[in-house]
Formats: sequence, structure tokens, C-alpha cells
Amino acid sequence: MNIIVLVLDSLRQDHVRFYHQGRSPFPDVPACQTPNLDAFAAQSMVFNNAYPEALPTIPARYVLMTGQRALPFRPWAPLQAGELTIAQMLRGEGFVCGLVSDCYHLRAPGMNYHAGFHAYRWIRGQEYDPWESAPTRRDIDGYVNKSYPPEWRQRVAQFLSNTDGFASERDWFPARVVDDAIDWLKKNRIHKQIFLWIDCFDPHEPWDPPSRFDTYSDRGYRGPRLILPMGGASDRWASANEVRQIRGLYAGEVAFVDDCLGPLFGGLSDLGYLDDTLIVVLADHGHPLNDHGKFLKGADRLYNELLRIPFMVRLPGGRQGGTRTDVLVQFQDVLPTVLDLIGLGAHADAMHGRSFANVLQGRSNEHRDAIITGYHEGVDRCIRTHTWSYVERPAGENDELYDLSNDPKEKRNLIHEQPEEAKQLAGRFGRLYRRRAHRRAGIQGKYELASSGIEEPVLGD
Repeated sequence: MNIIVLVLDSLRQDHVRFYHQGRSPFPDVPACQTPNLDAFAAQSMVFNNAYPEALPTIPARYVLMTGQRALPFRPWAPLQAGELTIAQMLRGEGFVCGLVSDCYHLRAPGMNYHAGFHAYRWIRGQEYDPWESAPTRRDIDGYVNKSYPPEWRQRVAQFLSNTDGFASERDWFPARVVDDAIDWLKKNRIHKQIFLWIDCFDPHEPWDPPSRFDTYSDRGYRGPRLILPMGGASDRWASANEVRQIRGLYAGEVAFVDDCLGPLFGGLSDLGYLDDTLIVVLADHGHPLNDHGKFLKGADRLYNELLRIPFMVRLPGGRQGGTRTDVLVQFQDVLPTVLDLIGLGAHADAMHGRSFANVLQGRSNEHRDAIITGYHEGVDRCIRTHTWSYVERPAGENDELYDLSNDPKEKRNLIHEQPEEAKQLAGRFGRLYRRRAHRRAGIQGKYELASSGIEEPVLGD
């Protein structure tokens, strides 16, 4: 069979209607509508409990592409010689492999995440991608408030410069990713077996949806269009109205991405790929929207809004379509599962991940009983089962324990009421997974800015 993997960056599970069933996570923002993802989910097995193993962007993709863990061993880092990826493995088995992406971190100097692909297409200009050096033609004050310091104003200005020339919805990044993906799929249909990795950076911030999709924000709002929220406690830099607007912009961005996916799913049908292709659709992680007082990703924000992702697997012909499962899976399990389904399961013996093909084929309802996740360079760790989420904090801070069944928004910390449960969870994973120290601030920012220059980044411990 053919294989297609579609990664969407920063898509929260609770913003896909198939998951939220019309219930918005925020009382003052309408529930996000995603008809194309919903239609695809109806043909797929949909997982409620799929989690990244290591965060953020690059570690998550490393785990997906290799089937290996990154959390105990590996920070945000280039792909090294000798590290085998899905493209390299499938290429050796006769697949023609393509990569289409606007995730500029993959193509930053020295990163090497295109290794093994026969062809790769980069769409430039996302976020801080150093694509344009001319100053923006727009007034930066329309996109920041008085709390934004110069470095944050510059980040917004880079994105505005990159997108000044956009005249229609088809100029925007997710539309261009889809157009290139369809073009590649058409031209390569002639091959016996193809593998395509589609990596769409949206709905990652900045959130600047076209006007047709900017329907979730407050029409009466008259403040700046804060397309890029800042980190730190939001009450230090944003008003309640600004928080509500940012949430609305994110929902609009998600709705726009979903609309762009319509032609992709239609193209897969028209070209016959739905009959002979294994298709995996997932997000690399979610995104905090001030659920716990902060926007943006970070090592201290290991809650549902960051960790729970949409994850859908469509078997050829739509077998097991519309099935929803609570089985617990993690990113290192994806590649072993793909290999297992195409008859190459023996390759996975060298991987940390475990195949859940039996779940997809309806032969099992069990896989993992616990997962651990976090940032390699961070100290905080989250250990989860189907019911509990234990968040281990740095020395001097209180750990946290949440009952996910009764408290999905993780507002009531039960660490003092259920100390034995917390102790049991803490013992699920050994010291290898921990970094016992005081928290290091700015890890996420260091990662995000690593690809904003043309020199090779210096990252790691």
C-alpha cells in the first residue's frame, strides 16, 4: 500500500468538532467548525489518547520519523548521520518518497530532516523564517500593544514582511502546502508505491486567518490584532478582551486550515489514493490559550491543551472507519505501526516504539498503560494513564495530580488528597527520564528562534 502522513502543527484536540461535538473550551468563543477533518475522521480510527513523547516541534518529528524516544536522550537537534528515518527505510524498500512542508525548522541550516526523500518542496515565509529583509509595509502598532518589547515587535514585523504580498486565500501557507502536495501526488501516481510526508506549520502562531474565517473573534473589539501572543503570565501584558480576541484568532486559523484540507482529501479521492493508501493525520502537539494563565508552549505547561492531540488513522478503503478508541498510544509507536501494516514489522525490533496495528485491525483494545512526556531540557515531566495526569515539578515547587475523567480542564490539584496515586505514577518511569534541577526559563523561545537566522544554530544541553 501507499503511505501518507499529514502533520498539522499546534492543533488542539478540542478544536476539532469530531472531538468536541459542539462544545467550545471557552464560554465566550464559539466552538470551532472543522467539516473536512470531521469527514476524514468518519472514515478513520480516531484516538482520544495519543500523546507526543518529547516536545516541541523538532523532537516530536524526530520521534515520529524514527520510532525512537527523544525525551531522555535528545534535545532540539539536527538529524545525524546514521539515524534512520521513515523515508530512508521506505526508500530502501522501493517506495518513492516525497516531502512537502512550510515548517521552516525542518529546512533550517544543518537540520537535515529532508534526508532520504527523493524530492522535497519547501514553502517559505512562516513565522520568523528569514525570507524577507525589506521592512513591512504595515503599521506594526496595529498588531502589538504597549506591553510588547522591541524583540517581540521584531518577531511580528518579520511575519508581516513575509506576508505583505499575499493577495488571496490561495497565497496563504496551508493552501500552498496542499496545492504542492496534490501536484506531487498527481505526478507520482505512476509509481508502484509512494510515501508522502505533508508537514503543515499551521495552525501554529502567528494567527492571522483570512477575513472569511475570522468569525470567532468579537466584532465589537477595537484593539490591536494580536496575531502573536507573548509568553509569561498573560495578565501582565494582555487585557481580558485581548485574551478573548487571541483565542478567536486561533479558532479562525484552525477553521481556515480545515478548509484548505478539503481539496487535499478531495484530491486523494479523485486520484484513487483512498483505495490503496494508509493515511495518518495528526498534530505534533496542541497549544495553551491561557487555559492556565499563559499562551504559547513551554516546559511548564504540560496540560491537556498542549498534550492532547487529534490523531486519526485511515486504512485503505476506510476499514474501521468512524471507530473511536481510548487506547493509549505515543509518537514512538507510529513508525512501528506503519511498518507492521505494510509487512515490515521486523524493522521495528530496533525501535523504542511498539506497533498498535492490532488495535487498528480490531483485534485488541489495549496498548500502553502509561506515557511520559515533556521537554528534554526541561525539568517538568507529565506521566499519564487513562485516568490520571501526574505533573512532576522542579525542586521547590508543588507537584500536581489531576483526575482526567472528572476534571479534564485540570483545575483541581489532588496531590495532597491522593498522595499514594501520585507516588505510584511517579514510579512508572525511572530516573533516566528526569532532570532534577531548578527550572530553566526560555527553552521554548530558544527553540523557536533557532531557525530565524541563516547561520547554523547551536542547540542542545
